[in-house]
Amino acid sequence: MAYCILIRHGRSTANTQGVLAGWLPGIGLDETGQEQAAALVERLKGTPFVHLATSPLERCRQTAGPLAGAHGLTPQVHDGIGECRYGAWTGRPLEELAKEPLWRVVQDRPREATFPPGDDFPGESIPEMSARAVAAIREIDATVTAEHGEHAVWGAFSHGDIIKAVLADAVGTSLDEFQRLHVDPASLSVVRYTDKRPMLLRTNDSGSSSLRPPRPKDTSEAGDAAVGGGSGLGSGS
Repeated sequence: MAYCILIRHGRSTANTQGVLAGWLPGIGLDETGQEQAAALVERLKGTPFVHLATSPLERCRQTAGPLAGAHGLTPQVHDGIGECRYGAWTGRPLEELAKEPLWRVVQDRPREATFPPGDDFPGESIPEMSARAVAAIREIDATVTAEHGEHAVWGAFSHGDIIKAVLADAVGTSLDEFQRLHVDPASLSVVRYTDKRPMLLRTNDSGSSSLRPPRPKDTSEAGDAAVGGGSGLGSGS
């Protein structure tokens, strides 16, 4: 089967503001995110992409732009790899959400977590999010393989929680453990779906050997994963 490179969008204005963006319109890349998107061209130089897919949200489409231009491809917009539908949580500060009872469910028992619907945004459960994302990635992968062969390479521009769900499925771990995975802005993870099993070939590759920790600004409990992905290791500057 083909090789799928999962690419999280670059740092967004919501990441720097500490807001859960979800499907909120008008959330694009900040200056650092734009630089990260441009840097993907050099980081992936020589990678023979035959297809690119992207979440419909602006921050993913902006991240895909430079790489698509370099390879002469038009990204396919796919709702299936769009962000989790956070419902009434959409647009709220993470610092505020960390005080909600649902936060602990999201952190400790994700399979039981359902985001409540809001007036403007529908909610969904984490299992529903995972099911649609995994189905979409596998569907696109099968199509790319059928059209371009089993060694074809394609890229999917998506979001932190979406990519974590796909990676959890790839390694066969319970969705309750997907918060153990970390996906930084503009990071790369590589999955290959074989006839017998998916294989995780790379995860959270940021193109740097730096392990500089983020500034201490998170008010949630130590070890909590950032819902919506957060700003990422060392990207708070």
